[in-house]
Amino acid sequence: MQKKNQICPIRWQDDALFLLDQRRLPAEETWLRLETATEVAEAIHNMVVRGAPAIGFAAAFGVVLSARQHGDTEGWRDLVDADVGILAAARPTAINLKWSLDRMRALLAAEPDNLSQRLLAEAQEQLETDREQNLQLGEMGAGLIDKGSSVMTHCNAGALATAGYGTALAVVRVGHWQKKIEQVFVGETRPWFQGSRLTAWELAKDDIPVTLLTDSAAAQAMRKAGISWLIVGADRIAANGDVANKIGTYALAVLARYHGAKVMVVAPHSTVDMSVSDGSRIPIEERSPNEILDAAGVENCLAGITVANPAFDVTPAELIDFIVTEKGVFQAPFGEAFKSLKTGKTP
Repeated sequence: MQKKNQICPIRWQDDALFLLDQRRLPAEETWLRLETATEVAEAIHNMVVRGAPAIGFAAAFGVVLSARQHGDTEGWRDLVDADVGILAAARPTAINLKWSLDRMRALLAAEPDNLSQRLLAEAQEQLETDREQNLQLGEMGAGLIDKGSSVMTHCNAGALATAGYGTALAVVRVGHWQKKIEQVFVGETRPWFQGSRLTAWELAKDDIPVTLLTDSAAAQAMRKAGISWLIVGADRIAANGDVANKIGTYALAVLARYHGAKVMVVAPHSTVDMSVSDGSRIPIEERSPNEILDAAGVENCLAGITVANPAFDVTPAELIDFIVTEKGVFQAPFGEAFKSLKTGKTP
């Protein structure tokens, strides 16, 4: 299978964490050097790094930085625990953040020899494992797609949101390599424009035919372009298969159902939160009104207008045809299918 070099938005170098500043893409590729857990938490909250898997990996390296900063300090454990709490609160909807930090907490509790080195090895292993799993996701998801298909995606579930290749975009990439996917439609994904700034940029770099749409043009495209799949990532998946993803996903899933397109959600199994029974129990991050009121530095609304700016919405399981993880391809009813995630069996 064709494999091109992939961007990874996270790297560890010279005892510091470097993050590709995704707020500046596609105009410029700027890397920020971070040396404390607090800096990492701020970078996560401020969208320097985004995408559920990448957020988790960045936070894991944040724990490494905290342990190195406080390791020789009296009461170091309390200081590191406080930093872990700050990292966990940076983006509460993405369950991958909790998953990554729980693995780091387990090492901290065990206090193995060479703790700092073990923490670093764990963070790096998470990154490398994700890159390998992304190709698995791509192969499994592409196996569902017929040749000659046009697909739509939303936000950015690509290399920039992961350790490389992506989740939803791994399926798109493999589908393109296998000559199954002929055209990809991408919505802008307001108010941060992850679709236009990041996804369209990634696909263009890989010479994958991409058409950019305003978010409000999705229905028209589905009606006229013969789109057969909506392929998206996820920030948290409830035990019944309800999916929290970037705001706008729910509306696209409704449109897909009406226009006869299938919906595929692609995510690592760590995104499935079996402790949450359904989507109503997933915490939804509400972001600053300024992201809408002052878009691109332009005041576009009267002062005093009430603003709702949820970062995510929840797509009900009944609107989803397939959920693809590295553990397998799941079909509804997802609540029954997901029981295999607890037992380790394949679906």
